[in-house]
Amino acid sequence: MLASIQASARLGLKDMGTFSGSLAWPYVFPFPQRPSGLIETAFDELACRWLPILNACDEQDVNLCYEIHPGEDLHDGITFEMFLERTHNHPRCNILFDPSHFVLQQLNYVEYIDIYKDFIRMFHVKDAEFNPTGRQGMYSGYQSWGNRAARFRSTGDGQVDFKAIFSKLAHYDYEGWATLEWECCLKNKDDGAREGAEFIKQNIIHVTDKVFDDFAAAPVNQTQINQLLGI
Repeated sequence: MLASIQASARLGLKDMGTFSGSLAWPYVFPFPQRPSGLIETAFDELACRWLPILNACDEQDVNLCYEIHPGEDLHDGITFEMFLERTHNHPRCNILFDPSHFVLQQLNYVEYIDIYKDFIRMFHVKDAEFNPTGRQGMYSGYQSWGNRAARFRSTGDGQVDFKAIFSKLAHYDYEGWATLEWECCLKNKDDGAREGAEFIKQNIIHVTDKVFDDFAAAPVNQTQINQLLGI
């Protein structure tokens, strides 16, 4: 990790993606009952392991962006907050946003942007779909990818509302890359790469520098205002 941070700095890359690791994840389902304090201790230890790395990031002017991902201890907003608090709100502790993982968790990924906009510094454009049946749901019954209720799809073929995401990120002046990450159990990877690149190009919003009705703007005329209001 330290070598990667140094390499990022030398390449002029300010943001670096990573996973958090998984001390608490084996106990994510609350049965059998967890011993009291297990989760708190796991997150204390996780932060203890990461703090020297986050400090190294600070020295190299690199942001560490944790991909919020099932299988990792940081897998939703709450777990990110638990970790952030234990790092004493470290300024290098940030987020890699991948909406595909939130579709499979049934988490509101658009509202997630509203809440964590100040931490999102990397963005994976990756699609997914969740089609529960009477036989399987989120866990998908140990099935192969093609037979899972929760599965990744080629960009634009799944259920992620990318127009809402790109609009929201544009609204908050997101300055990072929109990076294609592709996994699909149906489509050929070459088609997925070609279509994905075009998909991103078509969805990127070039933010306007003025409002659409700016042509109607005029200096303040207090006399006219008083006349319109009858005062």
